[in-house]
Amino acid sequence: MKSTEIKEAALKYFTIHGYEGASLSQIAEEVGMKKQSIYAHFKGKDDLFLQVLCDAKETELSSKLQYFRKIDSQNPEKDLYGFLQLIIDLFQKNEQLKFWLRMSFFPPAHLAKTIEKEVIDLEEQVQVILERKFQDWIGTKEIVGDVVKTPTLAFLGVVDSIMLELVYGNDEKRLNDKVEASWAVFWRGISPH
Repeated sequence: MKSTEIKEAALKYFTIHGYEGASLSQIAEEVGMKKQSIYAHFKGKDDLFLQVLCDAKETELSSKLQYFRKIDSQNPEKDLYGFLQLIIDLFQKNEQLKFWLRMSFFPPAHLAKTIEKEVIDLEEQVQVILERKFQDWIGTKEIVGDVVKTPTLAFLGVVDSIMLELVYGNDEKRLNDKVEASWAVFWRGISPH
């Protein structure tokens, strides 16, 4: 139980202050313990940070997997646009995913390679799922295309653009304009109609 409380407090401080600005003393105080007691649960700040990061990664991955499990292959326009909305909702409302997004863009220098591996792993898993969906849609002529990788990577480019806006932008109108413009061009490129 205490490990969970420590990770929740750590998530809060790492998200607000980044790795460098968050201290184990603050985190310990938040959960009502002494800093030394954290070492009974985690090897140190890096271990705690990486466990919080892996929890956030799993939350993102499971949210995306759950979304793709519940969609069918009949309406790619609705399903893909819904996925873009899911990403926006997740990163605006879920503290773990705000943390994940920020750390994937701004990792602590000494953990950058480790975080990069986690980010690439998640991206590759999502790409595999998307490729299967695009293959189904191409096969049923719901979208046009020959090579599944092309619409998959183009769609991931739209997703990346939105993620960048979520990290750097603070303007809802700009975010919505970017989503609508990117989506319109992307869908026009793969739509069979």
